[in-house]
This record gives sequence, structure tokens and C-alpha cells, in this order.
Amino acid sequence: QVQLVESGGGLVQAGGSLRLSCEVSGSIFNFMGWYRRAPGKQRELVATITSGGTTNYADSVKDRFTVSRDNAKNTVHLQMNSLKPEDTAVYYCTTGRLGPNNWGQGTQVTVSS
Repeated sequence: QVQLVESGGGLVQAGGSLRLSCEVSGSIFNFMGWYRRAPGKQRELVATITSGGTTNYADSVKDRFTVSRDNAKNTVHLQMNSLKPEDTAVYYCTTGRLGPNNWGQGTQVTVSS
């Protein structure tokens, strides 16, 4: 059974930084990444990374967020800089063979203005 455990969320002022981490147990997948759901909105892609290091970012976070992974530890991280109030959301870690098939429980990120 695949389990994903996120950590690192919290409250930060606009312009600040946070680092999210996700530890995956039970299997190793090519696809890892982060999605988010803001209040009243649908879940959206934030950033993804393959086992080979190919990354994909939402336009809204490019040049501010960086996704990385440690294949040996089966973990994925999201470094978030220059945070904005509109980044406030529940952030979900995801993994799968080709896409987001397994999900973590989510971690809240709140950015105050």
C-alpha cells in the first residue's frame, strides 16, 4: 500500500518562504509532484518531477517555486519563495507511474498579506 506523508506547511507572511516535504512509502514511481486546492477552487497542478529530473510548473509559480526529489529516499520537496496571499491553499503530494494516482492527506499553507 502506497503512503504519502507531507510536512512543512504553516503560516508565513507575504514574501516569505516555506519548504514542503513528502515521504513516499510502499512503492517507487516515476511521477512525483504537488497540487494545491485553494478555498472555493478546484485542485490545480503546482509542480511535478519525473525520476529523470524533468520538471513542470504552473505559470503562476514559475521562478518562485522549485520542485526536487531524492530518489534514494523516495521523497519529493517543494521550495516556495516569494510567497503571495494567492498561494494560500492545501498542498497535496502526489505520485504515480505516469501521473497523479496516489495522494497525501494535504498540508495547509497560509500566506498573510
